[in-house]
Amino acid sequence: MPSYEALSELLEPGTTVLLTVECQEGVIGADSALPELAEEARAGGALGNVARLVAAAHEGGVQVVHAIAERRPDGRGAGRNARLFRAVARLPVQQWTGTPAVRVAAPIEVAEEDLVVRRLHGLSPLQGTDVDPLLRNLGCRTLIVTGVSANVAVPNAVFDAVNRGYTVVVPADAIAGVPSDYTPAMIRHTLALVATVATTDEVLACLERPGGIRRA
Repeated sequence: MPSYEALSELLEPGTTVLLTVECQEGVIGADSALPELAEEARAGGALGNVARLVAAAHEGGVQVVHAIAERRPDGRGAGRNARLFRAVARLPVQQWTGTPAVRVAAPIEVAEEDLVVRRLHGLSPLQGTDVDPLLRNLGCRTLIVTGVSANVAVPNAVFDAVNRGYTVVVPADAIAGVPSDYTPAMIRHTLALVATVATTDEVLACLERPGGIRRA
């Protein structure tokens, strides 16, 4: 794990953005389309840790971006070129635009200054969405990646961010995937090669430091 000094240097409030990935009711809420993943995120503590990080970001002046995956009821624009896409289309709970399924899941609080970016296609919160240009306009240098799943969307977000020149910090206990033993293995053998891996408490210690520079 990084030292406090090293992590603090990365997490300057004015150049840091916190990204939540698919932390939506239809994915990790009580009526999830993916109950195994929802249970892992909730019982394993990842959802609670995301909520703690978001609250600290709001308090410390760090911009929060929520990346939401959704579909139109008619399926327009959604891909069918992967088995995952076809399976998702058959699930009993659909992530349809404008429904409760695509609201940010409790207990994460969405502040007025947060940005919510919705996508109808693909596997990545960054590729082909507004996230990258928004990050650049915000002056982002370091991206904190949280959420689900460690199987698909989170590693996509990390790799796409690194490929675009951002430094990535991953709070290991604020992401979740299935099965439960997959996430730590993926972090150790994959994400740790390209991102700074820390704990939620370590990131919070940096976000909650006194005298942080707040965004205008």
